[in-house]
Amino acid sequence: MEEKDDEFLSRLFPSVAAQMRNLLDSLRLASIALAPPELRDQDPDLDRRAARLDQSYYQILRLVTDLTAAGRLVDHRPLRLQDGDLVELVRIACANAQEPARVLGLELRFFSAEPVCICAFDATLIESLLFHLLSNAFKFTPAGGKVTVEVRQAGKKVVLSVSDTGCGIDSAHLSTLFDRYLHQEVLDPPPHGLGLGLTLSRQIVEDHGGSILAESEVGVGSRFTVSIPNRRVGNTTVSDVDTDYAGGFNPTLLALADALPPDAFLQRYSE
Repeated sequence: MEEKDDEFLSRLFPSVAAQMRNLLDSLRLASIALAPPELRDQDPDLDRRAARLDQSYYQILRLVTDLTAAGRLVDHRPLRLQDGDLVELVRIACANAQEPARVLGLELRFFSAEPVCICAFDATLIESLLFHLLSNAFKFTPAGGKVTVEVRQAGKKVVLSVSDTGCGIDSAHLSTLFDRYLHQEVLDPPPHGLGLGLTLSRQIVEDHGGSILAESEVGVGSRFTVSIPNRRVGNTTVSDVDTDYAGGFNPTLLALADALPPDAFLQRYSE
């Protein structure tokens, strides 16, 4: 029965998401008409009120994006593997996340012993995975804390890790951390989302033939370590994978929407 339910949901979620996305497009256009960027630049009070609207909009759009991605949990779509520089992809993502981290009062650090790491991966999915992990780290790390992202090669594996100095996770939850819907009310502060972020992350890693490990200590912090094969496929063509981000959206704000306060959506930060 559970398998049939999964198949039904994998078809239902993307359909619901498509309808919600169309409605959100209309709401977005209406909100821009009511508070155009040029007026927000001149009126701080209007900018603050519009930022709260933007925050809610991005959080809903984030839910829609997760609904769209939920089908991957069942249908195991083939990857668009291409040889690329994983260090560069992660470096750019971390650079884009610097301003949101600053708004939260966090220090975001990126480290790689190698300047380049060419391997085969699906760039869209690996970026999504990274932002899921960054979003979790941002949520659970108080102001003044640190989030560290590292890429390294370990023999036949390429390792990507995201660690934080946050509140940590109770050991009782670690064994089911990647299971759908379990413990979400305990682990995730509002907004709760769909509880699919870590489940989707695990699926992305496993589809790459890799593994993901969570380590944590309450009061000290957490580390998520992703390992994927260090291999090449001889294909470096620019990807034609459709993106979930429509024109005009800030993809970093979308990816981190659940972790950010209203100030992150002020006009001067969100452009």
